[in-house]
Amino acid sequence: MRRLDALTIILAVFIAGGFGYVALQWLGLDSIKAGIWTQAVLVMGLVGWLLSYGLRAKNHKMTYHQQLKDYEEAVIDKRISEMSKEELAELQAELEAEKA
Repeated sequence: MRRLDALTIILAVFIAGGFGYVALQWLGLDSIKAGIWTQAVLVMGLVGWLLSYGLRAKNHKMTYHQQLKDYEEAVIDKRISEMSKEELAELQAELEAEKA
């Protein structure tokens, strides 16, 4: 994520919080209750995002892990494509021997 993307998200959350506060006041809540409900919604959103972040980190679904997996697969594919037919047959025989 670029710095501009992070700043855009922060600005959007800030504007959404302000809009929610004004909307709740327009619906008839006094300013204190509107502020409390707006903060509660924003805090619940933050907690939800933190929980999802923790789950993604625990399950290795982060961008870094995906990039590392893609790189490892590309390296293996390249090495296999550079092997001769004899080397491939030898590798296949080794794999079958390990399975047995």
